[in-house]
Amino acid sequence: MGRKKVRGRVSRILAWLVVLAVLAAVAAGWYGFERFSRTPLAVGPQRQTIDVERGSNLRGIVVQLHARGLSGAPWLYWRLLAARMRVADRLHAGEYALDPGITPTRLLDAMAAGRVLQRNFTIVDGWTFAQLRDALAHAATLRHDGAALDDAELMRRIGAPGELPEGRFLPETYAYVKGDSDLDILKRAHEAMAHTLAELWPGRDKDLPLASPYEALILASIVEKETGRADERPKIAGVFVRRLQNHMLLQTDPSVIYGMGQAYAGNIHKSDLTTDTPYNTYLRPGLPPTPIALPGRPAVLAALHPTPGDALYFVSRGDGSHAFAHSLAEQNRNVACYQLKRCHD
Repeated sequence: MGRKKVRGRVSRILAWLVVLAVLAAVAAGWYGFERFSRTPLAVGPQRQTIDVERGSNLRGIVVQLHARGLSGAPWLYWRLLAARMRVADRLHAGEYALDPGITPTRLLDAMAAGRVLQRNFTIVDGWTFAQLRDALAHAATLRHDGAALDDAELMRRIGAPGELPEGRFLPETYAYVKGDSDLDILKRAHEAMAHTLAELWPGRDKDLPLASPYEALILASIVEKETGRADERPKIAGVFVRRLQNHMLLQTDPSVIYGMGQAYAGNIHKSDLTTDTPYNTYLRPGLPPTPIALPGRPAVLAALHPTPGDALYFVSRGDGSHAFAHSLAEQNRNVACYQLKRCHD
């Protein structure tokens, strides 16, 4: 065999080796890319989040993932994945959840669909408006646009100028995303309460001593503060409705406590019951001038559909339930039994 033939054969072998090496490298790269697309990010056992600022591009997102140690994959893999998914130019700004097990594919899919992380803020039945404002001030990732506003300006900003805020916000869980304002939540809760009253008021029981939906809201707030038991709300409402009908003082401690404001230190004394405030229902007839808390829908329903009967009094048994009485003598016996622990067979 001549030298030229030998050199030709060697050249062909080398060429094939180069081709094979290239193919092997491509195959290895493709395998690595496919593995990358399906391998979870290094999130750890607890959820993390990532913020995509407005104007951010794919490279900026990958840089952030690298900086936080969530991904060590090369930029090329991310670029190829975004191209294959056709999402490179469709990634939305916002806060995204990084749950344990999330893969690059799932992350880019969420960003392309704009499935930003939703958080929940719960308004608790029976909170006062002051407690609601305090909770909003501590809510994570909310813009606190209303924190520095007084109540009157805050109500104006949510579209309810001139309204007193107490009782006007429906206890419920409200979803929000990072960047939403506390005023957004307040506006939605205010609209939800207005809708609830508008829905329920027309179907109220006949002959209630309530002149308006606002008076129903006041009564509902008292019921809310008097009991947390669902089965007792209509019974409690019935007692107060009959007392109003009979022109009796309501004599409800939660209203007195509300009128005490910051002076209330956890206990109510006889002197508090004889100190006049607009909310002292031991001294002033009728309903207090405003709600004393944020009543939930069940309390509103109880105020509009009280349990009929003859009970005019109730006292706590100390276990969350109440004993009801139709006469003062029976009430006094219940007080002696459940409050003073002097029960007699």
